[in-house]
Amino acid sequence: MKDIEITNNIKYIGADDKDIDLFENQYMVPNGISYNSYVILDDKIAIMDTIDKRKTEEWLNNLEKALDGKTPDYLIISHLEPDHSYNIGRIAKKYPNIKLVGTCQTFTFLPQFFEIENLNERKVEVKEGDILDLGKHKLKFIMASMIHWPEVMMEYEETEKILFSADAFGKFGTLDTEEPWDCEARRYYFNIVGKYGVQVQALLKKASLLDIKTICPLHGPILKKDLSHYINKYDVWSKYEVEEDGVFIACASIHGNTFKVCEKLKEILEQKGAKKVVLSDLSREDFAEAIEDSFKYGKIIFAASTYNMEIFPPMRNLLLNLKGKNYQMRKVGLIENGTWAPNSAKCMKDILSTMKNIEIVEPIITIKSTMKDSDITKLDELANEILK
Repeated sequence: MKDIEITNNIKYIGADDKDIDLFENQYMVPNGISYNSYVILDDKIAIMDTIDKRKTEEWLNNLEKALDGKTPDYLIISHLEPDHSYNIGRIAKKYPNIKLVGTCQTFTFLPQFFEIENLNERKVEVKEGDILDLGKHKLKFIMASMIHWPEVMMEYEETEKILFSADAFGKFGTLDTEEPWDCEARRYYFNIVGKYGVQVQALLKKASLLDIKTICPLHGPILKKDLSHYINKYDVWSKYEVEEDGVFIACASIHGNTFKVCEKLKEILEQKGAKKVVLSDLSREDFAEAIEDSFKYGKIIFAASTYNMEIFPPMRNLLLNLKGKNYQMRKVGLIENGTWAPNSAKCMKDILSTMKNIEIVEPIITIKSTMKDSDITKLDELANEILK
C-alpha cells in the first residue's frame, strides 16, 4: 500500500490500479486510476467508502492493517457507483453490527446491488447538515445529488477540516503518477461530471462556507496545498467558461483530404497570431481528450467529411457526446467535405442548434474532395472571423 499521510487518526486505505486500460469501459487511462478509501479512527470508527472489485483483496488488507484488531462502527456510503461500492456487501457480512450511512436515495438503490441482512435496522439515513459524532471527529453531511449520481453525498470532518468530496476534485492517474493535476482532472471532470455544472455550482456555494484544509476525493491525489487553484478550476469548468485563449480544430477525415484542409487552417491561424491552435484527428485520438479540449477553448472548428449523406461517424460521436455533456457558450466554425453532395455542415448545424449559446460564424466552408486555391482564400476569411 502507498503510504499516504492524511492525519494521525485518518488513514488512507485505497489502492492504485495500474493494469486497467479503460475506466468505466470507455475512457483511456494510460496512467491507470486510483480508488480512494479512508478510515477514521476514533471512539467510533468510520470506513469512508469501499473500492472497486479489481482491488478488493488489497483494500481488505489495507483496512485490516489500519483497524489493527478494532471493529468498525460505520460504513459511510458517499457514492454507489461500483468502483466505490463493490465491497459494501462483503463488509456488511463481515461486520454484522456495522451501520451503513447514506442518503434516502442510497437506500433506494442499495438493494439493487446487494442483499444485506437486516438492512432497515442497520441503515442510518442522513440529510443536509446532519452530523455524525465519532468522538473527537464529527462528520457533517453535504448533499451533492447529481454530482454525478442522485444519491451522492460528501462529508466535512469538522475537527481536522477535511472535505471527503466523493467524485468531485478527482482525476485520472494513479497516485504515484508524476503529472500536473489540471489536464487529467479536466478530462475526468468534463467526461464524467461535466453535464452537471448547475449542481457543481451549488456545491461550490456550500463549500465556500466551510474552512477546508484538505480535500480527499475518491479518485486522484489528496489535495492539501493551493486549494483555491482546484476550487477556481471547478468554478470555471462548471460555469462552462473559456479556460484558455486558443482555437481547437476537431477533424473527422475519411481519406485525409479534410485533415489537410485543417492543417492549412492551423497554419493560417498561427500566422494571424492565434495564441494556441490544437488540431485533433478524431479517428485516431482519444475522444475524451477531444471533449476536454472542446470545453477548454472558446473557439472551435468542427471539420467533417460527408458520409452516407450524414456526418462521418467520429464527428457525429463527438457532437452527440458534447450535447450530452451540456456543451454551450462557444464560437464555432464549420468545414464540410464531399465529392457529389456535401451535407455534413447542415447535419453538424442541426446538432449544434440544440445546444445553448453556440455562435456559428461565416463563412461555412464547403470543400469539393480536395483543397483548391479558392478554398485557401475562404479559410483565411474563416480564420479572421473566428479570431475576432
